[in-house]
Amino acid sequence: MPDDGAAGAHDRGLAPDLPSLVERLADLAGERLSTPPVGDAARTRAERLRDHVVGHLRVRARSLDAPLVVLLLGPTGAGKSSLFNTLAGRPTSPTGVLRPTTREAIVLVHPDDRDALLDGSLASIDPARIRLVDDGRIAPGVALVDAPDVDSVEHANRELADRLVEAADLCLFVTTASRYADRVPWTVLGRVRERGLPLIVVVNRMPPDPRERREVEDDLVRLLGTAGLRLRPAGGPADRDPDAVPLVAVAEGDLDADAEAIRREPVSSVLERIAGLRANRGERRAVAARALTGSIAGLGPLLDAVADDAEHEAIDADALRRTAATRYESELVALREGLTRGTFLREEAVRQWHDFVGADEVTRFFSSGIGRVRGALAAIFRRTPPPVEPVRRATLDDLVGLARLHAAEAARRTASAWADDPAAAAMIADRPDLWGTAPGFDDGLRVRLEGWLAAIGEEVRATGPVKRRLAQGASVGVNALGTGVMLGTFLHTGGLTGAEIGVAAGTAFLNQKLLGALFGEAAMVELLRHARENLDALLAATFGEERARYDELVPAGERLRDLADALRTAAADVRSLPPALPPLVRAVLDAPTVRTLTEPEAPAIGRPSAP
Repeated sequence: MPDDGAAGAHDRGLAPDLPSLVERLADLAGERLSTPPVGDAARTRAERLRDHVVGHLRVRARSLDAPLVVLLLGPTGAGKSSLFNTLAGRPTSPTGVLRPTTREAIVLVHPDDRDALLDGSLASIDPARIRLVDDGRIAPGVALVDAPDVDSVEHANRELADRLVEAADLCLFVTTASRYADRVPWTVLGRVRERGLPLIVVVNRMPPDPRERREVEDDLVRLLGTAGLRLRPAGGPADRDPDAVPLVAVAEGDLDADAEAIRREPVSSVLERIAGLRANRGERRAVAARALTGSIAGLGPLLDAVADDAEHEAIDADALRRTAATRYESELVALREGLTRGTFLREEAVRQWHDFVGADEVTRFFSSGIGRVRGALAAIFRRTPPPVEPVRRATLDDLVGLARLHAAEAARRTASAWADDPAAAAMIADRPDLWGTAPGFDDGLRVRLEGWLAAIGEEVRATGPVKRRLAQGASVGVNALGTGVMLGTFLHTGGLTGAEIGVAAGTAFLNQKLLGALFGEAAMVELLRHARENLDALLAATFGEERARYDELVPAGERLRDLADALRTAAADVRSLPPALPPLVRAVLDAPTVRTLTEPEAPAIGRPSAP
C-alpha cells in the first residue's frame, strides 16, 4: 500500500511540504509542554499551539475533505443548546436553568464521519469529555459541536471550550442582547480573530422595539470593531462588505418550548448555510481552505510568543540553577575545610588509634631511627589486636554526620532562595523534602565511603613488595593500614611535610610518621593524595545528587534557548509558506476579498467544483 503522507499530498490538493511542516510544529508544541511552561499565560499559549496544530492544522494539512467542524460557542445561558437543537432538528443538547447545562462537547455526526473525527480534529480531547450523537439521516461531511460555556464556573469546561476553538473550521458565536458585552466571551472572540476562524454571530433575545434593536446592533458593531472584526447587520446585503461577520438576530420569545429549540424562521440563514455545506463538497472545501489559511496566517505570532516564553524562562531557569549550585558548592567547600582541619573526628576515635599505636612510646623512637620504629610497631601489633572496626565505624559516623549537616544547610538555603521567586515557590510548595537532605542520604553516603575504604585497602596491597610483606604479616593488617591512611587523609593537607597539622597536632604528626615509616615517604604521598582526591570526588557526587533534586524541577536553560530558536525558525517557515501552498489555499490567501459564509454561491478562488 502506498504511504498516505507526502506522496499523496498532491492528490489531496495539498503541497507536500505543508504536512511535514505541520508535523514539525506538532513536535515543537509537544516539546514545549514537556518543559513545562511557567505561569498560566505561558501554559495557555503552549497548549493553544498544541491544540491548534494537532486539532486543526494537522487535519487540514492532510486533507481538505476531513469532516468540517462547526462549533457553537458562547457564554452561560446564551441559548447555544437551543440553537444546536434547532440545527439538529431534534432535542439533542440539554437546556434549562441549571448552569452549566453543557459539561461536555456534544457532537452531532454522521456515523461515517465518526472515526475520522475522533482520529482527527477531536483526537487530542479526552474521550470522556465528548458525547457523540450519531445521526444517519444527515449528510456526512459536517459535524456540529456544542461546546461548554466559555465563562463556565468550572475551569475544565472553559478549558474544553478553548481547545474546541483551536479545532473548529467555522464558529457560530451565540450571545444575547443583555450578555454580548461580557468580558470573557470577547477574550475568546479575540482568539477566534487571531486564528482567522470563519465566524457567524447569533444574538438571542433581541428587543422587539426596532430602535432598541438598532442600538444593540450598533454597539455590537463598535465592540467587534475594537476586536478587529467587522459586523454586517442582520439582513444586510453581503455584496457591500463581503468580509464582514454576518449577524443573525433572534427576537425575545422566538423559542419552540416543546423542542427545546429556537424557531427555525429567525435562524433560517444559518440552517441554509449548514444544509449547503452538507450538500456541497466544494462549499465544504472552500470553508476548510479559508479556515486553514487563517490558521497559517495567525500561526507566526503565536509561535513567536511561545518562543519568547521559552527564552524568558531560560534566563530564570539559569538563575535558579545557579542559586542551587552556589549554595551546594559553598557547603561542600565548608565540609572539605572541616575534613582538612580534622575537627569532625570524635575524640574517642582519635584516642583509640593513639592508644593502639602507643603514641608516647613510638614518638620516643623517632629520634633513634626508622628501624627502631618498625621494630616497636611490630611488637605493639603482635601484642594488641588492632581496634580497626571501632575506629572505622566511629570515623565514618562522624563523616556522615558532618556531610549531612552541610547538605541539609545547602538544601535549606536553596529552598529559602527559591521560595522568594514566585515561579519557583510554586514548584517547591508541595515538596517539603527539598528543605533537607534526600531520604536515604546517610545510607547512600555510607555505602560510598565503605567502597572508598575498600579501594584504599586495595592500593595498600599494591604498593610494593616491602609493603606487601608488612600487610601480609602478623604485625600489621591491611585494614589497619587502610584506616591509618583514612585518618591521615582526614588530618593532613600536604602529605609528608614534617609539620604538626590540625587541632590534634601530635596525632597528626604521629600518623604521618607511622605511615611514612611503613610505606616510605613517596608512597605515602601518593596514598594520601589518591585517598583525598577520591574522597573529594565522592562527596562532590553526593552533593551533586542532592542538588539535582532542584535542577530537575527546571529545564536546562540551553534546552529552552534551543527550543526558542527552533520555534522562531518554524515561524519564519510558516511566513514563507503561502507561495508554496496549493491553488485552493493560495487563492484564498491572494484574493482581495473573501466570500462571507452566508453567500449562496462559491467565490471565484479556483475552487474545484463539487463532484
